[in-house]
Amino acid sequence: MASTTSDGPDAAHRRPAGVSDKSVEALGKLSEALETVERARGRLYDLHQLIGHADLMLDDAVALLREAGHTELAGRVETELLGRNVVAGRWTFQLVEDFDDGYYALFRELDRAAREQVAGGRRHLFEAEMKERRRTHGRAGHEATP
Repeated sequence: MASTTSDGPDAAHRRPAGVSDKSVEALGKLSEALETVERARGRLYDLHQLIGHADLMLDDAVALLREAGHTELAGRVETELLGRNVVAGRWTFQLVEDFDDGYYALFRELDRAAREQVAGGRRHLFEAEMKERRRTHGRAGHEATP
């Protein structure tokens, strides 16, 4: 359990009375899963921006193909690929919106609800307790709080 001395974590990172080790571990695992989803969300935004950039680059490719005399190929790229949906009926902005409004929003809400229900809304209890176990008390650079 986290220290309650002045050398310990601030109140926002102290385990509330009655919260079990298993509960702290479960909240930590849920938080870790959300952090993984946050990383995946970043990659989804990477996909969105990269596909958008590639689609804009096709304008130059079409123009250069035409200048090089490959008009039929330029026409195919222009009509079949430029502006095409990346999945059925959707551009990447629509994938991002669906993800954000559905799965991601629900994940964040359930993480928040679990913290509220189990630990009075406190975040990162598992990590705060790990910090207390691993830091060297009284040593510069190992302070409990900023």
